[in-house]
Amino acid sequence: MAITDIAEYAHLSDADIDSLAAELDSIRSDVEADRGARDARYIHRTVALQRSLEIGGRVVLLGSRWRPAWIVGTGLLACSKIIENMELGHNIMHGQWDWMNDPELHSTNWEWDQVGPSRHWKQAHNYSHHVYTNIVGMDDDIGFGVIRMTRDVPWRPANALQPLANIVLALTFEWGIARHDLDSVKAREAATAVPVPVGLPAPSARSGREFSHKIGRQLVKDFVVFPALTGPAFRSTITANLTANVLRNLWAYVVIFCGHFPDGAEKFTMSDFASETRPHWYLRQMLGSANFRAGPIMAFMSGNLCYQIEHHLFPDLPSNRYRQISRRVQALCERYDLPYTTGSLAHQYLLALRTIHKLALPDRFLRRSSHDAPETGSEQRFRSSVPLVNRLTPRAGTRVGLRTALAEARKRSTGRGRIPTRQSWIVVAPDQATAC
Repeated sequence: MAITDIAEYAHLSDADIDSLAAELDSIRSDVEADRGARDARYIHRTVALQRSLEIGGRVVLLGSRWRPAWIVGTGLLACSKIIENMELGHNIMHGQWDWMNDPELHSTNWEWDQVGPSRHWKQAHNYSHHVYTNIVGMDDDIGFGVIRMTRDVPWRPANALQPLANIVLALTFEWGIARHDLDSVKAREAATAVPVPVGLPAPSARSGREFSHKIGRQLVKDFVVFPALTGPAFRSTITANLTANVLRNLWAYVVIFCGHFPDGAEKFTMSDFASETRPHWYLRQMLGSANFRAGPIMAFMSGNLCYQIEHHLFPDLPSNRYRQISRRVQALCERYDLPYTTGSLAHQYLLALRTIHKLALPDRFLRRSSHDAPETGSEQRFRSSVPLVNRLTPRAGTRVGLRTALAEARKRSTGRGRIPTRQSWIVVAPDQATAC
């Protein structure tokens, strides 16, 4: 079962949560006050790099009938599409660069290089996902409607095929996201519909036309216009464009799944949402997200979504600032004894992949309780144990909270292992703590 009482699960009082939120507000204020020429140079250089890679790839593909040229051109084009999708399109449409008042880089104007219209994505993602992050029944991004990622979603016979569905989703990720966004936009438009004058199309019909027109433009661009410009290399350029799109889809899929579905990215119920305050929203973002470790190049190619925790806390702050923000967020997790869920890219993806295969089975075949499973847990896992404060005496100025409670729960479930001290552990992944 997902978390029904986030304060109880986090082992924090309302005063603690308010204090945590005040410190997060301070981080936001500091970054906003410091934005300037350095950030502008970063995004302009990113645009220049992306366009240079695309132009270079298109030029090399003029000779794509020669295998080495096909490989180089496809690689350059794939890198260009990844950067445009992750570091430009995704982050620009979050409004991260609106403060510059540059029409080209403004969230209202950017149309990205994939089949889904930007308007649909902004409504479905910026609103449904970032407001209701990981609330079962409100956040449609939990499994994207095709994969069961939590036991709070009832098992259906179709879920038995989700290991196969996962492969199809990965290969066609832009198409899956586009359809998912269209369905989300249509549902929201239907819920807020007002009478439409006779002779005018309904909002859902307009959204469907936008969807069809964007698909048509993308298909013509990638599989007619650009291949035609390469003349005799027409067919090999088509395969190069298709391969670049698939590589971009696979990378975007892996990054998204590593930030949302490893162990430790918690799920929540609707019961607590009606009374949720801004401080509680902050806490939900911290507990419902996961990072993966990345160097500068991998961070850049992921759109800095290796810092998914920071992105969910501050989705409209410039992505190039997430690394410095992460140091302050980790310090807060240390101070409030909260987990900061991270791991290698491979580790985080394998955890998500394990959940996909495990939850393809009906619950009766699963060994762990729905309250203390690695991929889904709730405050119920702690209610049967002796309260931590009765067994562990915190030192002055420190807290005994969720991170210690999770370590204790793991120790009880395995019957082995010591409780990690606050000094030797600052990162906790759900099944295994990662030493710093």
